[in-house]
Amino acid sequence: VTQFKMPEDFKSVLDKQVVGPSTETFTESDFPVQSFKPKVQIPFERLPGQSPRKVEVERRRRLYLTFDIAELLSSKGIDSNDLMPRHYDPDNIPPIEETKDSVFPIYLPLKVFDNDEYDCRTPEEWISLGLEPGSSDRKPVPGKALLPTDDVLGHEDPKSQDLIYEWINVGVLDYDKETELYLVHKTDKNGLVRDEEGRPILNGGITAEG
Repeated sequence: VTQFKMPEDFKSVLDKQVVGPSTETFTESDFPVQSFKPKVQIPFERLPGQSPRKVEVERRRRLYLTFDIAELLSSKGIDSNDLMPRHYDPDNIPPIEETKDSVFPIYLPLKVFDNDEYDCRTPEEWISLGLEPGSSDRKPVPGKALLPTDDVLGHEDPKSQDLIYEWINVGVLDYDKETELYLVHKTDKNGLVRDEEGRPILNGGITAEG
């Protein structure tokens, strides 16, 4: 019997081994895993023949990921860019032939029509999805927001006629009870929520210095 001898290029030998597809997530993400799980009203103990709770949660998670709010609105003939009110210019009123259904431009903000009676979670529950077990830091929660593509002009004049609004992937950082508004941050090209120095934004962006 000879003693086992490890090859010198052992690491390269392991790299050449291909086991097959894996369920492990290799893509980097700043969002917790549980923030993508839907809320289901299903008992934990299921009768024989019924789908287990975990299976039903996974099915709904995959189903909800296939939904796109821009496509859903477009299928109803709604242009997302027209949802944001703009400055009223009486000198440039389009003729009736060019105004699809209404002569008057949109002037009411979306929050006038907001209704949270059927929301499956409260704002505090949505934000708490960023908490991971064993960690004191709260990560962002994934979402989509109707935001201007031009950040500079969007901050200076959100109602400018030159702005184009689109549904953009964001990380929800915090919620203000008084104004009932969420604080969001656009994701970068890799789907990450990072600050100007490339660091993950935690706890709503509040640093140790305040």
